[in-house]
This record gives sequence, C-alpha cells and structure tokens, in this order.
Amino acid sequence: MDITDVRIRKINDEGKMKAVVSITFDDEFVVHDIKIIDGQNGLFIAMPSRKMGEGDFKDIAHPLKSETRNRIKEAIFVEYEKVLAEREAERKAAAEEAPTAEEAPAEESAPEETE
Repeated sequence: MDITDVRIRKINDEGKMKAVVSITFDDEFVVHDIKIIDGQNGLFIAMPSRKMGEGDFKDIAHPLKSETRNRIKEAIFVEYEKVLAEREAERKAAAEEAPTAEEAPAEESAPEETE
C-alpha cells in the first residue's frame, strides 16, 4: 500500500495540537483527522479516535504494524515541514513588501479651520 497524498488541513500555532492531516493510500482510501501533537518528547502523530467514556479514547483507524506507522509518520512530517517552510517564506515575503516607517508616505495634514 502506497501513500499517494498527504494534506495538512489545519495548522495551529498555539497549543499542543499543531496540525490536522488527511492521508490517502493508493489513490483509493483516505484517513482524515490524524493529528500532529507536540508532546514531552517532541512531535508525534495521533490516529483518529473517539471518546469512549470518562476520558478514554479509542482509535477509529490505526496501522497494525510499527513499520506502517513509521511510514505514515514520516510522510506526514515531511509534508508538515514543507508547509511550515512555505508559510515562513510567505511571512518573510510579506514583511519585506510592507513599507517601513521611513518608506511609508507621509500623511498630509488637513488645513486647520479657523472660526
């Protein structure tokens, strides 16, 4: 089974959940709502899950082999880093395009009215 698409659907700059991802296998099967979480030991993926009671969660879909989980994780992290780099490049480009205080045109003051 090949990973044919990885889409970073939402990125959060705040909090522990950094992104929500969808991944497609063989252009035929998609898994939504995989989360990238910033944990104590760095980033990890959390498979889609459902709350089962008092704080317990159960995975809805998950790989059975650790090799498969690692392939999924690597594909997701490659795309996540790519999207983060693109966002950073866009921020830098926007910052460079924004006029500085010296470059901004001076506002003309309206003539004062006298009574």
